[in-house]
Amino acid sequence: MGLIGEVLLLPFAPVRGSAWAIRQVLREAERIYYDPATVRAELARLEEDLEAGEITEEEFDRREDELLDRLETALRSGDTKGNGTGR
Repeated sequence: MGLIGEVLLLPFAPVRGSAWAIRQVLREAERIYYDPATVRAELARLEEDLEAGEITEEEFDRREDELLDRLETALRSGDTKGNGTGR
């Protein structure tokens, strides 16, 4: 884009900057959401909740399936570090 294009788009600079910031926040949120260490920690907490009687067996099964799907997605995408920086 040339100088004229940049000058014409200058009023939209705050919008473009905001869009960039939103993309960065979403990227980080997804990284945390799919972090294998985070998912494993949530699985451990879920099992503790079941053992403490705080959730039913059906609730445990439903949430466990969701967490295992997240873990599978993370491992398939190649993010196997699981360094625990998600929490």
